Amino acid sequence: MSNDESFIFGVQPVHEAISAGKSLDKIWIAEGHHQGALGDLIKELAMNKMRWKTVPVQKLNTLARGKNHQGVIASSAAIELTSLNDMIQAAYDKGQDPLIIMLDGVSDVRNFGAIVRTALCMGASGAIISAVGGAPIGADAAKTSAGALFNLPIHKTDSAFKAIKSCQVNGLQVIGLTEKGSSSLWQTPISGPTLIVMGDEEKGLSTEVWKLCDKHVNIPMSTEGISSLNVSVAAGIILAEIARQRL
Repeated sequence: MSNDESFIFGVQPVHEAISAGKSLDKIWIAEGHHQGALGDLIKELAMNKMRWKTVPVQKLNTLARGKNHQGVIASSAAIELTSLNDMIQAAYDKGQDPLIIMLDGVSDVRNFGAIVRTALCMGASGAIISAVGGAPIGADAAKTSAGALFNLPIHKTDSAFKAIKSCQVNGLQVIGLTEKGSSSLWQTPISGPTLIVMGDEEKGLSTEVWKLCDKHVNIPMSTEGISSLNVSVAAGIILAEIARQRL
């Protein structure tokens, strides 16, 4: 396997790729009894007139290299990226206030995948990731996101400064989520077009990004001695709070 980005592992990620209209070049399914979720996937493939090939499970294990393939692997073109202006305009065209989450240097692929899944479920318009130092957009991310990566618009930027400035020009307020934020998330009204910025797992928001934020908010902790949360958990909390306020 020369490029992890062209492979999709697992029943749900393959299902999400099909639902999103993703072009799948090849689909391999393990020989044996095809029941439960895998059986349902085969029926879906048949309904969509998509071809697949049954192979020994050893072949899937070789392709997966230790990843949990759940009896199915598909090969696909790399994730299609979206321009930032198109991402924002698409939300406005739907009569919605854009809600975008920006991951400033988040490099852990599991965190990235989990954030993408949560962002999609909470009604976000898209995500911005770093071209340098950010988590790779590949099979692991698709797996962790349970396929959400194929449905949430993703923009990759080589300049956090330019991306944030572009959002501000398009009417988005910029909120940095950080343990050093001066305002409690529970007491901060968040409405209208919004860009949420998350820093990397160790250093948090960079100095440059911090200065560009219109607000800095924190998630209050009820336990002494713990000042921060995993970045994907923190992202889930603020996205859920914004969704609650919007409803």
